Amino acid sequence: MDTLSTPSIIFGPMRLPFLLLTPVCVILGAAAAYHAGGIFRMDYFLLALAGGLCAHISVNALNEYDDFKSGLDHTTTRTPFSGGSGTLPQHPEKAHYAAAVGIISILVTLLIGIYFLWTWGAVLLPIGVLGVLTVVLYTRWLTRDPLLCLLAPGIGFGPCMVMGTDLVMTGSYSPAAFAASLVPLFLVSNLLLVNQFPDIEPDAGVGRRHLMIAYGKKAGIIVYGLFLAGAYLTVAFAWLVGWFPGLSLISLVTAPLAVSALAGVARYREAALEKLLPYMGRNVVLTLLTPFLLAVGLVFGAHPLIFMSP
Repeated sequence: MDTLSTPSIIFGPMRLPFLLLTPVCVILGAAAAYHAGGIFRMDYFLLALAGGLCAHISVNALNEYDDFKSGLDHTTTRTPFSGGSGTLPQHPEKAHYAAAVGIISILVTLLIGIYFLWTWGAVLLPIGVLGVLTVVLYTRWLTRDPLLCLLAPGIGFGPCMVMGTDLVMTGSYSPAAFAASLVPLFLVSNLLLVNQFPDIEPDAGVGRRHLMIAYGKKAGIIVYGLFLAGAYLTVAFAWLVGWFPGLSLISLVTAPLAVSALAGVARYREAALEKLLPYMGRNVVLTLLTPFLLAVGLVFGAHPLIFMSP
């Protein structure tokens, strides 16, 4: 075994730079719980974060493994935002490492879920089952259907992760957490949508059938714009009906960045990849920054903190 390459073989399929999205979504869920009841438990927060990170690592590693085995890794153009880590093509004899990382990670998530199920009861089952199925079924099955492929990433990071964190903090569902979860639902779905632009033909070659394979890039731009609007309108609506405090509107400051990303993706969707990349980057920034700012608004627009003891 080449010990020098072992860390890259193990950590490469995890796609570590992409994992920043998980703490943002878990923080948003914790902020929703704090806003609703002033409740924050550090032990539950850390467990939820660990479970979310393991779920994210699992879907990344299983995706890397399946993309390598299908041959997709050999036909895609790698970018900082898409095309995989490139680890397995460099170490094809170690592909089973990625599969092992994916399986072990989802098992850890399941163990954490079982603990919370024991703590709060069956109320956790819908969110938990949906989250696990999204991880396990994503690459091999959900990417074969345009609607499921579009929504699965957003569902995983939105309702499953944001509402799941709120749920393990409070033991119940809340309108604020539901509304907060819609923001990453729209934005993360958009994140994967835009990242599919460079790989439409390779994806189609291995049997995937996402939105733009089925309906073209113009449809992708339309949905991208609608989902951006959906994220910001959700915040405005939740504020108007009293689910969010006024400070939550700070998350709307990313709207100009969203307009810029939409204009750039629409303009350069058929251009050379180098022209599209800056707007893919802007899309990543607004996907991370908008939910984080919403979390800040929920926390600082709420009431005094109540620390619950274990």
